[in-house]
Amino acid sequence: MTINKFLNIISNGEGLTVEFKRSRVKITSDVYQSICAFLNRNGGLVFLGVEDDGTITGVETEALGQMKKDLVTALNNPQKLNPPLYILPQEIRIDGKKVLLLDIPQSSQVHRCNNQIYDRNEDGDFNITDNTNLVAELYVRKQSSYSENRIYPYVTLDDLRNDLIQRVRKLARGQRPDHIWGELDDMELLKSARLFHKDYQTGKQGFTLAAVLLFGNDDVILNILPHHKTDALLRVDNIDRYDDRDDIRTNLIESYDRLMGFTAKHLPDKFHLIGDQRVSIRDRIFREVAANCLIHREYLNPFPAKFIIEKKRVYTENANKPHGYGLINPSNFTPFPKNPVIARVFKEMGRADELGSGVKNIFRFTQTYSGADPQLMEDDIFKIIIPLTEQVTEQVTEQVTEQVKRRRIITEFCKTPRSAAEIMKHLGLKHREHFRSKVLQPLLVEGVLAPTMPSTPKSPQQMYYFTGDDT
Repeated sequence: MTINKFLNIISNGEGLTVEFKRSRVKITSDVYQSICAFLNRNGGLVFLGVEDDGTITGVETEALGQMKKDLVTALNNPQKLNPPLYILPQEIRIDGKKVLLLDIPQSSQVHRCNNQIYDRNEDGDFNITDNTNLVAELYVRKQSSYSENRIYPYVTLDDLRNDLIQRVRKLARGQRPDHIWGELDDMELLKSARLFHKDYQTGKQGFTLAAVLLFGNDDVILNILPHHKTDALLRVDNIDRYDDRDDIRTNLIESYDRLMGFTAKHLPDKFHLIGDQRVSIRDRIFREVAANCLIHREYLNPFPAKFIIEKKRVYTENANKPHGYGLINPSNFTPFPKNPVIARVFKEMGRADELGSGVKNIFRFTQTYSGADPQLMEDDIFKIIIPLTEQVTEQVTEQVTEQVKRRRIITEFCKTPRSAAEIMKHLGLKHREHFRSKVLQPLLVEGVLAPTMPSTPKSPQQMYYFTGDDT
């Protein structure tokens, strides 16, 4: 946000999503109460160094460092805030005075501050701990809105992939060298990311669906969600079926990588200068599209997510819990987090922007890439359509034509069973691993080729033949 936007927010005064705290030299207890209330309601902005009437008094310069440290320490202390929260205060300068800004997300969990539950209304924060009806309503609201919070008490740390946890830790520190996740062990990191929590109505505790989707072994994911998949398809020449396919049934971190790889494989790049930095417009668009498709999906719905590249467009479809219907207007819409815990992990990794920024980036960069606006449609099935220009379409068609040509060469050659080495030599290919993963394996998965010795797939005498099925 610009300073003018901050000034405009402050001039409008406190409300459901804005709170001012004087806090010039230390963090007072009511700051944490407001953070708890925002987490439990709709999220919001807490300004430290601003009086109740909007007068900007600022934070004492010599107190800034300690206040930041106290905030980070307290918010990661479950004795203070439970479940804990990782957030970095933002230092802004307004009229020569330093203000600390806390951008608090809407949480998918119920939080307690000093073992008290706070909620938010237009008049401020209020303690609802002893009001059983309001507490029950809060839990019901969170659980009905956020399926990512569903607890699986029999999932253990061994069911999650340590290599993915290490990767996320490394990516988070790449975004911020002082990221708190770099100092936490695996269990502490998962708790800090709100992937392990307790249901205070039932007493049940454990890893959540979000934890399983982000870090789970494939067997665990598919045991919990047998329908889980993202179907990436290329339909340019063979529009009745597909020219290429990646059937993605794995964790969300590697699902993102595979969607970006599928995009890089089939869509031409286009570079653009932002200031003096040369950026990939294709990657800028589709990192948002891929992240949106994964972050904002309703995973309990068995509708299979689709990511489809056609001649004149790319479009995605995924199950959704809508908070409105119709086309999204980037200049006039209120973003709503569908899976805020998953979204936060993606954001900390640098694979997603602040809520709402991704939509604006899709519109901004699609204009540069295609010369036309994308379409984002909010409904029970959320859809994104990215138009393609004739120039882009021609390049995609050329790539597909080449793939189709190679495919026909292989099927004709393998009417007589051939070894992998013979097929590679016939195609003039030398990189064995690339051939197996990008050429041979897809044809085997599709059933176009079949092994002559299926019970011993790694046999040196293994050969492959055309099945006659290439529709």
